[in-house]
Amino acid sequence: METEKKGVSHVPTSEGKTIWMVGTDLITFKATTETTGGSYALFDSLVLPGGGPPPHIHHREDESFYVLEGEFEFLDRDRWIKAGAGSFVHVPKGTLHTLKNSGEEVGRLLTLVVPAGLDKFFEEAGIPGTDVSSPPPPPGPEDIEKMLMSAERYGIEFPPPPGH
Repeated sequence: METEKKGVSHVPTSEGKTIWMVGTDLITFKATTETTGGSYALFDSLVLPGGGPPPHIHHREDESFYVLEGEFEFLDRDRWIKAGAGSFVHVPKGTLHTLKNSGEEVGRLLTLVVPAGLDKFFEEAGIPGTDVSSPPPPPGPEDIEKMLMSAERYGIEFPPPPGH
């Protein structure tokens, strides 16, 4: 069986499919399941002040973050890690985690997901967007339900908050 060789993939500055997640994170796809043959996905994310996803667990992927701009806090199970520009944070699959832009300005991250697949979740659960200056309204109950249903299909768990 002959395997087709793929050439170089290039996504220029300010290009790539862009999705809003949770109304606070504008994610631009730079490398996807298709362009990497499922090996990994890479996202360039702009996160509004106070923004970030709810605590969750990926059961299929490792996730790594490189902070390009701003100040973030990352939850690692039960402890918070402060991470500024130039910081790198790796989250092994199966780890309860989240991130929050703890600064007063829009923060920026590169997110590497191995193997790929999380891009498909974002496409399903997110809202198309183009610009950080026009965020969508906060997610309503139907948006949350859509995200939870998609998460289950992609091996993502959103545990209830402690005490619930």
